[in-house]
Amino acid sequence: MEDRQKQAKILRNFRKIHRITGALLFSVFFFIAITGLLLGWKKNSGGYIMAKDIKGTSFELEEWKPIGDLQNQAFKILEDSLGGEFSKELNRIDIRPQKGLVKFVFNDHFHAIHLDGKTGELLQIEKRRADFIEKIHDGSLVDQIFGIQGDIFKLIYTSVAGIALLIFTITGFWLWYGPKRMRSKSAI
Repeated sequence: MEDRQKQAKILRNFRKIHRITGALLFSVFFFIAITGLLLGWKKNSGGYIMAKDIKGTSFELEEWKPIGDLQNQAFKILEDSLGGEFSKELNRIDIRPQKGLVKFVFNDHFHAIHLDGKTGELLQIEKRRADFIEKIHDGSLVDQIFGIQGDIFKLIYTSVAGIALLIFTITGFWLWYGPKRMRSKSAI
């Protein structure tokens, strides 16, 4: 009988931990779930979340314009199309020889300029919604908004979410398994 009471006490404690953790972290899990679903569907969103790449005219790098010329063209398009208030600070330059394009992805806003590698012509101006969603998903948007160096918020956010998910997994398993174990022991 004493063993059954210990099991019941453990179950009550696990249920309490499960309930309190869930209540405290509801909004965190809500954002992670919604943004995770959106990121999972980004390539199948009809170009809304993640733009489809438009192919350039040449897949041979030898025929392409120099990167510096393409970068100047991208900066000019950025300024002419979106205005001078957008920063030209680059996050990265994606060179896609198999698609004939070069993407200029900017650091301080969610836009990218896609150019034909050979001609330098604009293929598209991309609104990088997937990058924005990813930054919400992993918490790095808070670091970006407040200028926090070292991704401190992101590290805390993902650590808390990961540990809470581990706690949910363990307590949830025990809430499922514990009563089965108690019933099997009482049947003996």
